Amino acid sequence: MSLVGGIVGLVFVFIGLFVAIPHVGAFGVLWTLIAVVITVTSLYNAFSDRGVATEIIEVSDDSPGESNDPEARLRRLDDLKAKSLITPAECEHRRAQILNEL
Repeated sequence: MSLVGGIVGLVFVFIGLFVAIPHVGAFGVLWTLIAVVITVTSLYNAFSDRGVATEIIEVSDDSPGESNDPEARLRRLDDLKAKSLITPAECEHRRAQILNEL
């Protein structure tokens, strides 16, 4: 979606440069600047590893009601991975931490 947003943004930048600025002046400049910001943000999201709108979800073993049983913690970790709440890399890192505590 970000790539599509970037392509559409480029179209709007060209509209701003070649239609809006010559015909409506100051509004055309504003239009073009907004189109540039949208385009840059969309393309950054599309081509970067992290993107602008990424959130990091931390899994805490200290939650109330959580068991300190390693087997229960590993099941919970697999559940989070199955629900796509953590990445496979985060899952493997956390799994290694739990197993090292044994």
